[in-house]
Amino acid sequence: MILPVYLYGQPVLGKEAEDVPQDYAGLKELVANMFETMYHADGVGLAAPQVGLSIRLLVIDADVMGKDFPECQGLKRVMINPDIVERSEETIALEEGCLSLPGVHEKVERAGKIRVKYVDADFVEHEEIFEGFAARVVQHECEHLDGHVFIDNISAIRRQLNKAKLNNIIKGTARCSYRAKAVGK
Repeated sequence: MILPVYLYGQPVLGKEAEDVPQDYAGLKELVANMFETMYHADGVGLAAPQVGLSIRLLVIDADVMGKDFPECQGLKRVMINPDIVERSEETIALEEGCLSLPGVHEKVERAGKIRVKYVDADFVEHEEIFEGFAARVVQHECEHLDGHVFIDNISAIRRQLNKAKLNNIIKGTARCSYRAKAVGK
């Protein structure tokens, strides 16, 4: 089932998400719905707060980026209660967008390499190292779980230049090709 993507300004996007317990009802169905929603919106990642749930769950399928970013080949994950335990000092600035901020794209500086601990949909523990664009995708989605969006990482001047777009998103007048839930609608 395709879920509505919560847009910038929705309170759930500004809250720190709660850990997902092992007995969370309907988890497998939610994961399937999040993947379907992400694919329908042409995204490579989606965090639970973006579908209105303040829980520490995200899905990623960045394989489509594999041609330009080889580290993304085969990158499809369900991450529950992820924790970035290590970040490289080396950072890389690249343009990002977000399904919750349609039409907004800005350069964001992120660690070039990270180490993440998480559990999958079967609550099997994993620890993985991600580099390059793969690391960027994981960091972007993990930020949603901490109540932040990527524009929180840009300068005040860049935010001011995007103010009209952000106001349109909040008012519900921004256009997007997927089912969305704006504050004003």
